[in-house]
Amino acid sequence: MDAADAYENVNNKTQEVLQNLGDSYFFTNQMQNAAEVYELLFLRHEGAVAPEYQFRYAHTLMAAGNYVKANELMNELTGENWDHEKFVSELDTMVPHKFKYDQVMNNQSSSDFGIGFYGERVAFASTRNQERPVYPWNKLPTLDLYSAKMSDEGEMTDIVLFSNVINTDEHESSATFSQDGKVMFFDRTNEDRVKNENDVRVAHISLYRAENVDGNWTNVQKLPFSSDEYSVEHPSLSADGSKLYFSSDMPGGSGSFDIYVVDINEDGTYGAPRNLGPAVNTAHREQFPFISDENVLYFTSDGHQGFGNLDIFRTEGDFSEIENLGASINSGSDDFAFVIKEKDEMGFFASNRRGTDNLYQFTREENEIIKAPTVTDETSGQDVIAIDGSKIYFDFDKATIKPESKPVLDSVVTYMNKYANINVKVESHADARGSDKYNMDLSKRRAASTVNYLVEKGIDKGRLTSEGYGESRPVNDCTKPNMCTEEQYAKNRRSVFVVSNRKETMSNDTDMEEQDEN
Repeated sequence: MDAADAYENVNNKTQEVLQNLGDSYFFTNQMQNAAEVYELLFLRHEGAVAPEYQFRYAHTLMAAGNYVKANELMNELTGENWDHEKFVSELDTMVPHKFKYDQVMNNQSSSDFGIGFYGERVAFASTRNQERPVYPWNKLPTLDLYSAKMSDEGEMTDIVLFSNVINTDEHESSATFSQDGKVMFFDRTNEDRVKNENDVRVAHISLYRAENVDGNWTNVQKLPFSSDEYSVEHPSLSADGSKLYFSSDMPGGSGSFDIYVVDINEDGTYGAPRNLGPAVNTAHREQFPFISDENVLYFTSDGHQGFGNLDIFRTEGDFSEIENLGASINSGSDDFAFVIKEKDEMGFFASNRRGTDNLYQFTREENEIIKAPTVTDETSGQDVIAIDGSKIYFDFDKATIKPESKPVLDSVVTYMNKYANINVKVESHADARGSDKYNMDLSKRRAASTVNYLVEKGIDKGRLTSEGYGESRPVNDCTKPNMCTEEQYAKNRRSVFVVSNRKETMSNDTDMEEQDEN
C-alpha cells in the first residue's frame, strides 16, 4: 500500500517505476489501477518488458472483463490458443455442476477466508482481531483463526477466537481437522525473515499440527518438511487421515506454488512430499487444495486457462485431468479456498470479487447437459451421428470431396457446433473391389480429407480424429469382387461419424499418428 503511494508520486516514471507501481496495485487487488499502469508500461517499453508483467497485465484485463485483449496477450505469451468465448461456451456444456451462492452474513472484517469444516462448526481466518499488529502490506491486522456456528441461511454466530496456543502475532490460517476433531493442521507465517533471490527479506509460511486434549488445543509442532527457505501452506487432511495435501514453492516444483501430498504414517511420521505433476501444476500459482470425503481434489490456479486471476478447479483419480468449475462460481477476481460436503451438495469458498476477501456459502446441483442424439452403427455398435454416410462422394481413386458431399458434412458441422461437449472420429470404409492395401490406404486418405473439410469449416482439430478401415467392416456379405450389384457394393463405401464425450479419452497414440500421416 505504501509503495503504491510512493511510486504514484514519482514524476519521472521509468520502466522500473512503472513495473513496481503496477505490481503494488496488482498484489493489493487494485486491478483497475494495475491495468492502467501495465498498459502504460507496454506502450512505452514494449519488447523490453519481462513475461511476468505481460501475464499480470492479462489477468488485470480479465478482471475487468476485457477478454479480447487478454486473449492476445496470453496467446503471445504461451503460444497456445486462448479463446475466452469459446472456452466459456464449451465449459458450459461440460462442467458437471452449477453453483448458487451468497455471501456469508455477519462479516465484520475487511478480510475473511480459508473456511473449513470443524465438526458441527466451521473454522476460518480473519483480520477482525484489532489487538493484533497491523500488517504493512495491506494495512490490516494479522490473521487469526476463529470458529463459528453457521446457520442454513449462511449467518455466522457464536464466533470464537482460537486460543493463543494457536494464534500469535503472526498470520495463522487454513485450518483442517481430523474426523474426530482431535487433530488440527494449520499454517503460520515464520517469525524469521530470510533473504530471497532478489535480496529482499521474506517471511515464509510453515505448517503446524496441534492436538485437542480435554477440550484444549496443545502440543503444537511444526511439520518436518517446513522451512525458513520456502513456504508450505494451505493444508487439507484426507477423510481417513492418511494423506495431507498442501501448497508449496519448495525447490524442484513447476514454478511459483505447486500442489503436493504427503503420507501420514500410522506412527505419526511423514513420508516425502510428492508433487502432483504437470496436469495439476503450472509455472504459476496452484494453491488452496481441498480433498473431499469422496477423494475429489479441488484447488485454485491462475496458470490454467480460466476467468482471470485465481480460479477453482477439480481433479480426481490419478489427477491426470483437471476441470475448471465454470462461470457459475468463478469470476475475473480471485476465487479460492473451496471446501465442500459432497453428499450434502454444499460448501464454502472465498473471493475478492467485491474488493476484499469475503466468505461465500454455496449449494450445487447437477448441470443438465443436453446429450447429443446418436444412433447405433449396425456393424461396430458405436454411437454415431444419424446421417447417411454413404452420400459422401469421392471420384474414383481420389480423396477429394465432391460438391454433392458438402450438405452432409455441413450437417456434421452444425451438429458439432450445437453439441460442444462431444468429439467425433471419422471412420471411412471401402468395398471389396481392389487389393486390401489399396482399399485401406484410400479409406485413410478419404477419412483424413473429411476431417480437413470440417476443420476448414471452423471445427477445432482437437475434437476430430480419423481412421480408415478399408474393406474390413462390410455391412453385408459382399466380401469379394464380382459377387454383388453396384448398389450392394455402394453400401460398404461409407463414412461414419463416431461420437464420444469430450471428457473421455477418445483417441490413442495410433489414431493421432495415422491422422498426422494422412
